[in-house]
Amino acid sequence: MATIKDKDRVFPNIMHKNAISLKWAFENEDFKNMSEILAKGSDWLINEIKTSNLRGRGGAGFSTGMKWSFVPKPEISNKPHYLVINADESEPGTCKDRQIITHEPYKLIEGCIYAAKAISAKVCYIYIRGEFYKEYNILENAIENCYEDGILGKSSIDIFVHRGAGAYICGEESALLESLEGKKGMPRLKPPFPALVGLYGCPTVINNVETIASVPAILKRGAIWYNSIGRENNRGTKVYSISGQVNNPCVFEEEMSIPIKKLIQEYAKDVIGGWDNLLAVIPGGSSCPLLPASICEDVLMDYDSLRAVGSSFGTAGIIVINKQTDIIDSICRLAYFYKHESCGQCTPCREGTGWMYRILCKIRDGEAKKSEVEQLFNITKQIEGNTICALGDAAAWPIQGLIKNFKSEMLARCV
Repeated sequence: MATIKDKDRVFPNIMHKNAISLKWAFENEDFKNMSEILAKGSDWLINEIKTSNLRGRGGAGFSTGMKWSFVPKPEISNKPHYLVINADESEPGTCKDRQIITHEPYKLIEGCIYAAKAISAKVCYIYIRGEFYKEYNILENAIENCYEDGILGKSSIDIFVHRGAGAYICGEESALLESLEGKKGMPRLKPPFPALVGLYGCPTVINNVETIASVPAILKRGAIWYNSIGRENNRGTKVYSISGQVNNPCVFEEEMSIPIKKLIQEYAKDVIGGWDNLLAVIPGGSSCPLLPASICEDVLMDYDSLRAVGSSFGTAGIIVINKQTDIIDSICRLAYFYKHESCGQCTPCREGTGWMYRILCKIRDGEAKKSEVEQLFNITKQIEGNTICALGDAAAWPIQGLIKNFKSEMLARCV
């Protein structure tokens, strides 16, 4: 069934779900040859990750090695450097980072050590979603074990886990930094970017859990190995999550550039009611524009393929919607989520998200005029690209996808 070979899995325990311990991690080659790899120096670490073409797994897809290279050398900055891990997984439909923390916490810790060495950081903060209480305890226990064994502290780095308070906006990297500093989680204006002025005004790199946890495998097996998986510009393995109207909601690891139909049919055991009962798929978490069933026949799960059909790879959090679902009501629920989670700093987002939600409710309930569908689209365009962070875009894109692919259904509901 699987396309990925067992030897190419970065996170095998997501599938096997063995009980975890530091002893088990050693047996599975976590921390193997770590001192030799660290001895190669920061320039080698950065170049190897650049060569691997590892792109950020948190949604933006930016080159990880490139992001690391933006941090100035310590002798130039003359300030402490910080590594921050974004484990604030609050995007509806996305639940892969919590599985990595649950089943492969030592790979995340090992990746933090390599990333910190690459950017000359001595301190790492892992910002975890407050509701992930079980995952928080697993991570804290794994870190404590690493301190007791001497893997962390002294000549290595210090890692601190910080629990957020459940705000979606804190998944945005600069709002995360504000929250980490004890302030209200609100995005910062950029520039300056965190690589120069980040946590406590010091050079900082913020990476997603899956991104950093993938680093040890790349450094041990080589950038050439990682580049052999997936298509050009879409390399490596990926942890996918599938939810919604499927027979087997699941989280699993596969190669990049796999057909979305194959993933849904083989891993999620198909759409409830069969493939012909598919209405639409949101391919990368709730902020991505949905795709109608016709496009899902051939589209690949990677950055370029999904961009070409007007959507986004995002976090690869696939949400399946079948024909028994009210598609307008589904997007209306997402619109309420983004209205609720807006920090209120930007007028287009603060006012626009509520405006979009109210119009969608009217359309859903058959109380809107046909002209309000076009008005709704115009509002999304006034929000998109006009806010400090991407929450405004995230609120607009699902509605744009609905209008693009299901406009006739919306107009049919109007008076």
